[in-house]
Amino acid sequence: MTTWKIDPAHSDVQFKVKHLMITTVTGQFAKFDGTMESANGDFADAKVTFEADINSISTQNAQRDQHLLAADFFEVEKYPKLVFVSKEVKKIDAENYKLIGDLTIRDNTRPVELNVEYGGEVVDPYGQTKAGFELTGKINRKDFGLTFHATTETGGLLLSDEVKLLASVQMIKQ
Repeated sequence: MTTWKIDPAHSDVQFKVKHLMITTVTGQFAKFDGTMESANGDFADAKVTFEADINSISTQNAQRDQHLLAADFFEVEKYPKLVFVSKEVKKIDAENYKLIGDLTIRDNTRPVELNVEYGGEVVDPYGQTKAGFELTGKINRKDFGLTFHATTETGGLLLSDEVKLLASVQMIKQ
């Protein structure tokens, strides 16, 4: 069994949501941790766990970030972490996988399916073996208790229910 740990210095975990249905706001988590265990070199049997510290959220706007931490959204005092635990990996081809697992936000656990693109494996100048992955997916924020809703003067939506998930992850072989 080979264990891989996420390299936070060379990884990004982001989300995107439509604002006023005309532009997209991007947010990210600065603090996160993840582990992957695999007996096969092709990761088809991988078990993945990931968690993000909700307090580390940033959308490049302090007022919005404070709102996201409050009860309208993540309610960080009660629910400080977002957690993902894989259930299955489906290998599509040499570079593409489906990662299926449970995502928990605010004590709401729902199945999610992420598209994974394997970027390859390389030994860095320090002798560490690294593997790269790009992950994408979508969730409905309301499925996870993120139900804050507001409308514009004309009755339009302030925020989309759909949230795009994007992660660029470098894993270090332990």
